[in-house]
Amino acid sequence: MDKLTLFGLLIGLAGIFSGQFIEGGSLSILFQGAAFLIVFGGTLGAVMVQCPSKVFVMAIKMGRWAFVTPPMSGRDSIRQLISLSAFARKEGLLALEGRLKSISDPFLKKGLQLVVDGNSAEKIRETLDVDIHAWEQLRWQAARVWEAAAGYSPTIGIIGAVLGLMHVMQNLSDPSKLGAGIAVAFVATIYGVAFANLLFLPVANKLKSIIMEQTQLKELVVDGLMGIANGDNPRQIDIKLQSYLV
Repeated sequence: MDKLTLFGLLIGLAGIFSGQFIEGGSLSILFQGAAFLIVFGGTLGAVMVQCPSKVFVMAIKMGRWAFVTPPMSGRDSIRQLISLSAFARKEGLLALEGRLKSISDPFLKKGLQLVVDGNSAEKIRETLDVDIHAWEQLRWQAARVWEAAAGYSPTIGIIGAVLGLMHVMQNLSDPSKLGAGIAVAFVATIYGVAFANLLFLPVANKLKSIIMEQTQLKELVVDGLMGIANGDNPRQIDIKLQSYLV
């Protein structure tokens, strides 16, 4: 669980609610179901129109990364690669085939299979670089879906404000209905701006950061596999890969 994300959201919401309370306003006025439906539903619809279904589904799945960061450990990867390197130096590259079943990471497993098949280090990098590029591009597009939502949300909030004012204009003869219409108008604008700046944009930027870290981890694996394919000394491979942790 990423405590920093939760803590940041709580601080942001607490600041808004505290400011409303200190100014003497009612907190209940900030909870408007109609305004929420307009902003959230409109934003969701806009991003669904914008992107392919594959990218949209990936964006939804990746959203949890902002709160539960996927496991990433460069040190564990280095230890595993050094172990494989030492085993290959002792038993030979073909003996690595027996270690394939114990590897859970599909990317590392594919790369190790390329090593066992006798591919050169350059061929291994060429093949795995294609995998990295495809993996990275899909997830960058998914992160941009959240970024796009941050752009649409304030505009949809303005639409909600206009709808609220239209409701007010239709009921000028009934003062009892004016307050509700005005509340929806202004709260919709607040929702639009708040969603964009407290949720959508921060999540998009956090996802981009995670994608960069995971891409770097994949690059680490590629360099390690190239060292194994070249028959480099495990200590030399370790020294090289440790540079990724700086």
